[in-house]
Amino acid sequence: MLKLTYTETGFYLERLAQPLEEWVTTRVLVALRAGTRFTVEPSTAAFLLPADLPHLAQLQLEARREDEAIAFSVCDADYIEVSLKGTWLTCNPQGEEGIFVVAMSDRTEFFLSKLWQDSLTYASAIE
Repeated sequence: MLKLTYTETGFYLERLAQPLEEWVTTRVLVALRAGTRFTVEPSTAAFLLPADLPHLAQLQLEARREDEAIAFSVCDADYIEVSLKGTWLTCNPQGEEGIFVVAMSDRTEFFLSKLWQDSLTYASAIE
């Protein structure tokens, strides 16, 4: 499972071994017990990756097996947009902060996580 945490300042992607349904159930139970408002809904999330990252082509090959859970769009000569279909969880349905989770094959999750990590290194190298 991949977990994307969106905050005011950006987002963080992490790969979790826990099954998606189990993780979502736990989050809902915590919100219920805490008495806080909580929204869970199907949604999409997108982010950019540099187009020249090594292994991006390998990720695109792996993604063809994902039955529409992941898609790629060329933004410009420098970036590719990665779009994911999954589940959005938030305490504020009108806000932009929350958590997006998606389950794909281990291999696709690994490549996507690795490329996102590589993009952070890439971004800091050009600053």
